[in-house]
Amino acid sequence: MRTIAVLNQKGGVGKTTTVVNTAAALAAVGLKVAVLDLDPQAHLTIHLGVEPENIDSGSYKLLTQSAKFEEELLLVRPNLWLLPANINLVGAESELVSVVGRETILREALQSAEDKFDYAFIDCPPSLGLLTLNALAAAEEVLIPLQPHFLALQGFGKLLQTVELVNKRINPNLKVKWILLCMFESRASLPNEVRADIEQFLNNARGTSCAWAAAQVLPCFIRRNIKLAEAPSYGKTIFEYEPSCHGSEDYKKVAEFIHTQLQPASQPKIQPAALGENQEPPIEIKSVSQPDLQTPPSEFTQPTIAPAPSES
Repeated sequence: MRTIAVLNQKGGVGKTTTVVNTAAALAAVGLKVAVLDLDPQAHLTIHLGVEPENIDSGSYKLLTQSAKFEEELLLVRPNLWLLPANINLVGAESELVSVVGRETILREALQSAEDKFDYAFIDCPPSLGLLTLNALAAAEEVLIPLQPHFLALQGFGKLLQTVELVNKRINPNLKVKWILLCMFESRASLPNEVRADIEQFLNNARGTSCAWAAAQVLPCFIRRNIKLAEAPSYGKTIFEYEPSCHGSEDYKKVAEFIHTQLQPASQPKIQPAALGENQEPPIEIKSVSQPDLQTPPSEFTQPTIAPAPSES
C-alpha cells in the first residue's frame, strides 16, 4: 500500500480537492483506495457526501480510543473507502498529550491494512500539529498542493523543515515527492515565475540527503475551474459532477502520473480492473448511501475529452 500525505499548513490551497479527485480517479479503474480525513473541519468527509454529525466512527476513535482502522472505514464509492472525521477531532491533540508514542498511533493502525489497499491518501489539517505529525509518521510520500503566488511560498520552507524533522526523528522513509500547482493560469506571468522559482529550489537540493532531494513539480497542474469549487456542495467528485470539465481532465492526469510514472520499482505494477459484481471487498466495511448520480468507472488513461469552446 502506498501511503501519501497531502500536506500544506496553509488553508484553501486544494488539499481536500486533490485527495478526493485523485483517489476517485484511481478507484475508478479498480484500484483499492482509502482516504483518511484528519482535519476537524471534515471537508473530505463532506466532499464525499457524508454528514460528519451523523457518524460515530472515524479518525477520532482511531486516534484516541484504539479503534481498529478497518472497523472505522466507510465504503463511499466502488473501490473507495473513507476514514471520516467530525468536530470531535478538535480534542484529539489535548487528549493525546500524555500518551506515550502519540506521534505513531496512525502508523500502527495502518499496519493491519498494508495488504488490503493499493493507496491510502491522508488529508492533513491546515496546521503542523499532532494530527499532521501522525500523518507524516504514517506516510512514505508527501504531495504538497500549492497556489502559484508568492504569499503561498512564505510557509513553504517551514513545511519542508517539518518534513525533514519527521524524516530524521520518526520516519526515515518519509520523502517529499511532488509539488502540485493548483488554480494555475498558464497565460499569466506570475504563476510561471513561481513555478520556475520552485523548480530552481528543488534542483539545488538534488544529490543531498534532505527529505525533498528527489521532489519535483508535477508536470500536470490544476487549472482554475469553478466546477471544482462547486462539486463539494453536492457531495460529489469532479468526475460525477462535471466529467468533461478542465478539473476532471487535470485530476485524471495527476492520478495517471502518480500511478504509472512514479511507481516504486519494488512494487509490481498494478493492473487496473473494473469492479466485478462478484468481487469481494478487501475487508468487511460499513457502507453509506451515495449520491444518486454516479459516473460509470472509466480508465483515466483514455483520451481526454475536449472542453467546449465556451469553457474558460
